[in-house]
Amino acid sequence: MTWRATVLTLFPDAFPGPLGLSLAGRALASDLWSLTAVNIRDFATDRHRTVDDTPFGGGAGMVLRPDIIDAAVASVLDSADADDRPIVCLTPRGAPFTQADAAGLAAGPGAILLAGRYEGVDQRVIDARGMREVSIGDYVLSGGELPALVVLDAVIRLLPGVMGAADSAIEESFAADLLEYPHYTRPADWQGRAVPDILLSGHHGAISAWRRAEAERITRARRPDLWARHTAAHRGAAASPAPVVSRAPTP
Repeated sequence: MTWRATVLTLFPDAFPGPLGLSLAGRALASDLWSLTAVNIRDFATDRHRTVDDTPFGGGAGMVLRPDIIDAAVASVLDSADADDRPIVCLTPRGAPFTQADAAGLAAGPGAILLAGRYEGVDQRVIDARGMREVSIGDYVLSGGELPALVVLDAVIRLLPGVMGAADSAIEESFAADLLEYPHYTRPADWQGRAVPDILLSGHHGAISAWRRAEAERITRARRPDLWARHTAAHRGAAASPAPVVSRAPTP
């Protein structure tokens, strides 16, 4: 079954963007997933195609109107029978998007993504439509288009048939709350910097143990929050001999 993505946006030309390239692009061409970009402005009711208004209570900026957003959502849901895809609102105030979230979405039928703009989206339509508010990091962007691309990229690469090597997904970042170990390739000696001897030993058990230790060392140093979560989840259990880590697509 094709995994279906619909993006509600003021800038539909931003899609598929980089998702039309490489693995995601080939998967899109092969119908492993589909993408529809819906222009929110098409649901405006005045001649100026207005989609926003000033916030009640005062303050800077503009807010996307609930009636316009609701009409855009309704157009997607009315076009398909029994569309049970989750509706995700991309916003800096949302819950952090994680690798587990990506896996959860990949296991479902698809997702409807709302790319907000301006100061945000009227809370009433978020609540009325049961949207899940999601953030890709502790920073503010100009709109939700880039976050939508990030979320879709994280999900699409997990879909069956997209990645060439299944082991790549198994060993990727955050699967066990660990960052990934360092990687090396040819030449074995570059500008006086040699590849660690253990990786040239051919001893697969020792290599696995080294990679696990490196993943733990890097996680302790760079992400103490992940390390605390990892140790809490694995307290009292023997450490796995093979690393189950993932590479982070964003800083």
